Amino acid sequence: MAYETYIDIRSDTVTRPTEAMRKAMAAAEVGDDVYGDDPTVRALEELGAGLVKKEAALFVPSGTFGNQLALFTCCGRGTEVILGEECHIIQHEAGAASVIAGVQTRTISAPDGALPADAVASRLRKRELHFPATSLICVENAHSLGRAVPLAAMIAIQELASQWGLPVHLDGARVFNAACALGCTAADIAARATTVMFCLSKGLCAPVGSLLAGPAALIEEARYKRKIMGGGMRQAGILAAAGIIALQTHPALLAADHARARRLEQGLAALGAGGIAVLPGDINLVFFRIADKAKAAAAAAAFRARGILINPPDLSPSSNSSNSGGAWLFRFATHYWIGDSEVEKILAASREIFL
Repeated sequence: MAYETYIDIRSDTVTRPTEAMRKAMAAAEVGDDVYGDDPTVRALEELGAGLVKKEAALFVPSGTFGNQLALFTCCGRGTEVILGEECHIIQHEAGAASVIAGVQTRTISAPDGALPADAVASRLRKRELHFPATSLICVENAHSLGRAVPLAAMIAIQELASQWGLPVHLDGARVFNAACALGCTAADIAARATTVMFCLSKGLCAPVGSLLAGPAALIEEARYKRKIMGGGMRQAGILAAAGIIALQTHPALLAADHARARRLEQGLAALGAGGIAVLPGDINLVFFRIADKAKAAAAAAAFRARGILINPPDLSPSSNSSNSGGAWLFRFATHYWIGDSEVEKILAASREIFL
């Protein structure tokens, strides 16, 4: 079966550019962005900064690049960063904080994405003989386990950071999803942090890229650090053109992705006899656990045989105990290319495989 004929719900990173994006990319006016000569990149950065109400923004290749660039720019080497144990920077960025920024990470359990302010306060440190100084607090919204973090929880962290004179970085890879779920704007969320990274290449459907936004002086320093990391992309306007359409058009489409995700949750929850436990979600990500290891191990191949691509669960010995109640974790992601008919096919396949 050709890839194009599969229903791909492994992630919203698999989204292909729309026809409008492809036309814009083909017609993009470009220049050498390392020299600051690419007008389309400049337009994207200005648009992105405006949407999150920050002074400036910088186009970077990926969300991981943007997060690590924020740490590299905000933190001195040998300092300490406070962040959630389940967040993307800890779980999915290959230990880059120790390699690139040279920082120590200190984690706090926050399975719903909201960092408890009292737990953060108990971990903040000034430099002394035996331990490093805290240099940054990182928050995430939407959380990588599919929850939108309430603004009140972010405000509590912001106020604590202000008391200590610390910056806050927001991993806002899906900040427009979070805004949709919370009924606010992306700027309302970004206002609770010094810097924010947000992706263009997930639910917003652009093929490549993220933006790091924040104070102008800090972003100028990040531009220098981006060069060190190899992120100067020359005639990047070809990519930025798709990002402009992503920001102008696609935030308004996210509510439909969320509604389809809730439809999947409801359908999966109805398969109680299959040993499925659905986790509550707010955005376009559907998480559920399967207690039967044999079913879990066979699921990815069974879905693929039915024309659906999913990620297999982590079946390592440590995964079972960490996934609550001795069950294996799955994630389905809805996105622009998943419509109502695809949702019905996914649910039909789930009934065949899990019951």
